[in-house]
Amino acid sequence: MSHPPAKPSSTGHMIEAAIEKALDPLTSAIKRATQPASKPAAGKPGLMISPLAVPFPELPVMGGVEIATARAGFYKHERDDLVVFHFPEGANCAGVFTRHKVGSAPVDWCKKQLDAEKGGEGVRLMVINAGCANAFTGKLGADAARRTAAEAAKRFGCRQRDVMLASTGVIGVVLDDSKITAKLPDIQAGLSPDNWAKAGSGIMTTDTFPKGSTAECEIEGVKVRISGIAKGSGMIAPDMATMLAFIVTDADIAPPVLKALLNLHVRTTFNSVTVDGDTSTNDTALIFATGTSGAPRIGRVGDRRLKDFSRALEQVMLDLAHQLVKDGEGATKFVKITVDGAASPASARKLAKSIADSPLVKTAIAGEDANWGRIVMAVGKTDEAVDRDRLAIFFGPHTAAVDGAPATDYNEEVMSAYMKNDEIDITVHVASGRASATVWTCDLTKRYIEINGDYRS
Repeated sequence: MSHPPAKPSSTGHMIEAAIEKALDPLTSAIKRATQPASKPAAGKPGLMISPLAVPFPELPVMGGVEIATARAGFYKHERDDLVVFHFPEGANCAGVFTRHKVGSAPVDWCKKQLDAEKGGEGVRLMVINAGCANAFTGKLGADAARRTAAEAAKRFGCRQRDVMLASTGVIGVVLDDSKITAKLPDIQAGLSPDNWAKAGSGIMTTDTFPKGSTAECEIEGVKVRISGIAKGSGMIAPDMATMLAFIVTDADIAPPVLKALLNLHVRTTFNSVTVDGDTSTNDTALIFATGTSGAPRIGRVGDRRLKDFSRALEQVMLDLAHQLVKDGEGATKFVKITVDGAASPASARKLAKSIADSPLVKTAIAGEDANWGRIVMAVGKTDEAVDRDRLAIFFGPHTAAVDGAPATDYNEEVMSAYMKNDEIDITVHVASGRASATVWTCDLTKRYIEINGDYRS
């Protein structure tokens, strides 16, 4: 085993931990009473900003890219809910989308345009609305999506096929595209290269903070930038993409290469996070390449010049994916679950997802209870190859179980202290092979029920 067992605690430490545990309710009450109240979130009224919130970064100006936001009125309260990206001529695009059987009208629209001959070449606009998913809306929803693209194309002087669409919000409500059309003049007048933060807030639904990330790399000695925003808080168990993610680079990369890169990294980033085990009808991740950096054009999948770019793209995608989990509805803990010693990568992933999606595991973490028996349950129910008599479970550096039984030096006080951390690492060794996988999740608290119990109100 590569994981050393935890060292036994000293008698003095054990007494100290016991006193701390006994006083914990009083300490927690005092802490809650003296801490300043959480700030309201910028999205839905009544939501408090996640305690795991990440500050929105300074995203650099991307050559030729302009962004604008507006209030179209999809929400009753005062907030921007319409975002438009305007790209320079020659920009390329690729995307990955939900494999949900009830995909939304904007997902259908984007897939149709990108799958067409020369699809993804010359994309000029990205139109995003929050507050209405336009999913499970039949022909009426499809017509609304088409009209949105047509009116945006007319306003900005491009083809309908050059317009990408994305929607998020309530399922089963037809998009009122007239609300978008009415705001297009304001959008056009408000275009600016510095509106990344406004865009991050404009696509939020039950998110409590906007999510952004950026990285730099080089292609043949030329500096290239990659920046992106994402939204997602609940209904997060992506299947090919995340709720919504939009990534822009000033590199010059052909659509097939962009798609290959997305497909390569989505498995270990957006598809390796889960909040509640539910996959959305609208999952969309799009990447746009403007070609304004001056770096040489990359038109072949596997080009060695993409090595640094590929690394930086994965960095941005993983950062955004982690932020989705940190804004999980009601989340108070960010949890990394690693399964090693599995029979295959697919088996390791399935085992890790089983643990991450288990309500019993997630509620135990919320209660700061190292109930490793629930992890045993989540592992065993998958029918994946597991050597029960060699199974080992670790919480951070602390051993909970080894060789299929409780660790002989298991220390409840030490484990309880570890579970109070905001970030928790759980490692499970299943002793059936050499493969491993990592999935990130959050705890499950009463706030999740409160948020989703009145989602439409």
